[in-house]
Amino acid sequence: MTIAVQVTILIVSFFLLIKGADIFVKGSSSLAKRLKVPSLIIGLTIVAFGTSAPELAVSTSAAIHGSNEIAVSNVLGSNIFNILVVLGTCAIIRPIPVEKKVIKRDIPFSIIITALLFFTACGGTLVSGRMTFSHMDDMTGIITRVIGAVLLLLFALYVLFLIHSAHNNEPETDEEKKNISMWKCILLIIIGIVMIILGGKLAVSSAEEIARACGMSETLIGLTIVAAGTSLPELITSVVAARKGEVNLAIGNAVGSNIFNILLILGISSVIHSIPLTAESVIDLFVLIGISILTLIFSVSGRRINRIEGAVMVLSYTAYIAFAAIR
Repeated sequence: MTIAVQVTILIVSFFLLIKGADIFVKGSSSLAKRLKVPSLIIGLTIVAFGTSAPELAVSTSAAIHGSNEIAVSNVLGSNIFNILVVLGTCAIIRPIPVEKKVIKRDIPFSIIITALLFFTACGGTLVSGRMTFSHMDDMTGIITRVIGAVLLLLFALYVLFLIHSAHNNEPETDEEKKNISMWKCILLIIIGIVMIILGGKLAVSSAEEIARACGMSETLIGLTIVAAGTSLPELITSVVAARKGEVNLAIGNAVGSNIFNILLILGISSVIHSIPLTAESVIDLFVLIGISILTLIFSVSGRRINRIEGAVMVLSYTAYIAFAAIR
C-alpha cells in the first residue's frame, strides 16, 4: 500500500480510538452509577481489563509460541508507558486529584508486586552473584510457572478485595438510576472496547508501514510504535476520561492496567511457559519500580499530580526511549 493509503488508515484508526474511548467512558461511568460503585473501582477493574486486552493478546500469543521475551518486554514497556505518558498527559490536560485509597492501596500494591516479581525471579541470581549487564542477551532470572501461579492468585485476591470494598458506598440517587439502562451500559462498553482494540491494531500496523517507508529501523519501531501501540487504549481512554472530568476513572485505568499486566498477563504467560529475564528486562523492572515510587511521591505531595509533574513524567519517558534506543 502507498503512504497515502496508510495515512488514511491511521486517521481512521484514531477516529475509532477516540470515538470508542468516548463510548467506553460513557458506558463505564454510567455503569458505576447504576451499580453504586465509585468510578475509581470501575477504572481499576472493567476499564483496566478492557484497555489491557491488546497486551493480553500479544503476551499470551507470544507465550504460546515460545517467544516469552516479547511477553515480558511488552508488559514492562506498557507499564512504563502507562505511568509516564498516560498519567503524565492526563495531568497536563487537567491536574489529577489522587484519592487516599489510591495513595495507600493501589500505587503501593503496584510497587510491591513489581518488586516481588523482581526478587522472586532474580533472587537466585542475585545471591549467587551471577547477574551481569555486560551482555544484554544473558539470562539473569526466570519467572517460573510457580511464580506465575502466585501472580494469578494475587490477582484473584486483589479483584475480590476491590469488589468487597465497593459495597461500602453511598446509594445512588433516583436520577442516577434513570440515567441509562443496565443493558445499554453493557452494550456501550462492549462497542467501545471493540472500537478501541480495532483502532489500536490499525494504528500500530499503519504506523509501522509509514515508519519503514521513512527509513526507521526495526529496533526503533519496536521501542516506540509497537510498545506504545498496545498502550494506546489506556492513553486515549484516560485522556477522554480526564477531559470529561472523570479523573478517578483515568487514574484507575492507568494504575489498574499496570496491576492487571503484572498479575494477570505475566501470570498467564509464565504459567503457559516459564519466562527468562534478560538484563534488559531487569533494567526495565528497575525503571518501573523507580517511576512508580516517583508517582507515589507526586501523589502524596498535595494529594494530586499537577501539570508540572505531568510534564516531568512525559519528558522522563522521552529520556527512557532515548536510553532504550542506544543500550
